[in-house]
Amino acid sequence: MVAEAEVVCRPAVAVQYICVPSPPSPKAESKFIDVSPAAPTASPIAIDLSRVDSALTCSTSTQASRSFDTPARNSAPKIRSGSHTDIGPRSSNEDQHICIDNLPAHLGPSLHCWPEPASFYAVFDGHGGPAAALYMKNNATRLFFEEAQLPQAQSTEDTDNKGQFLQDLETSHRHSFLAADRALADETSPVDPYCGTTALTALVLGHNLFIANVGDCRAVLCRNGNAVQLSRDHRPSCRIERKRVEDLGGKFEYGYLNGDLAVTRALGDWYMKLPFGSASPLTAEPEFGLTLLTEDDEFMIIGCDGIWDVMSNQEAVRVVRDEFARCQDPNECARELVNQALMRDSCDNVTAVVVCFLSANSLSRVSTCSRRSRFRFCMSEEARSKLRSLLECDSN
Repeated sequence: MVAEAEVVCRPAVAVQYICVPSPPSPKAESKFIDVSPAAPTASPIAIDLSRVDSALTCSTSTQASRSFDTPARNSAPKIRSGSHTDIGPRSSNEDQHICIDNLPAHLGPSLHCWPEPASFYAVFDGHGGPAAALYMKNNATRLFFEEAQLPQAQSTEDTDNKGQFLQDLETSHRHSFLAADRALADETSPVDPYCGTTALTALVLGHNLFIANVGDCRAVLCRNGNAVQLSRDHRPSCRIERKRVEDLGGKFEYGYLNGDLAVTRALGDWYMKLPFGSASPLTAEPEFGLTLLTEDDEFMIIGCDGIWDVMSNQEAVRVVRDEFARCQDPNECARELVNQALMRDSCDNVTAVVVCFLSANSLSRVSTCSRRSRFRFCMSEEARSKLRSLLECDSN
């Protein structure tokens, strides 16, 4: 008789989310979401990652500090990216996206003082037609970099300069989002006032990952095989967003803002907004997040709601990680993620951007080792003999 046992090892992780309020704005109050290691004075929250879906629960601390270019890993991440989009069951594809692995080469010498690598990614999920999302794709580098008041990193040793750089970068991005929103309202704009788009941008600067979000696109980080959500979905189902909208006189009908829109923040949609400069229930005010990349960070997924409506964060990470183990190609990983969403009956356009922070060989080793370990134990002849004797004694 041979006795066999199967042992399956499953990892568990506790993640810390720290929220730091941004400077007050007349339009909306944004929060700074930091999933890097917490300051000693912050209160951590343990989260079951398999249950994190459409909103983040976090603790507020005004004493948590923003770090810049801290050596959380021995070397800067090796950036590679890929993307894929599919029309899905819709009659047209209103999604757009951007992948720029080498931002200085794309923009020229204006970023010569920034840490390397410097990379930029974005997903725009349009509604009411493709025009708003297409406008953002065609004008994003101009709005966020070429015409923006960008800060320059003067020193990597001066802590005050690091913090000021990040504050200035957040201010610059906020102005760019609002400038884009104004441009969509311009009388000369080809974009209809009933057309709009969500927008999520990701800027990699050295070891720092800077997220800005308006709407319900989502960024998810794979940290040592576990999903870490980096952005909040701006939807009526989000308690924080619901309160903000209702405090400004907005209402929800059948789960939609003013009975019409599935998101609470968007660029465009000027038929629902108050005159520019007035606080409006529907706002283009972005929410920001900063993550300090570590050696455990493998890749990031940026996706539209066509993915997250049918797939959890951890499921998406598993799909991409398994595909990396097979082919080490970010484009194929994005394609497989989109295909998996469609197989789960996603009823929307589906777009995914996958940004890898490890080299192909490193990620292949990590992905292969991460597969569930299975061990078979066979009893030795001596053990079988002893077991047989015990069984015979019991039977007698």
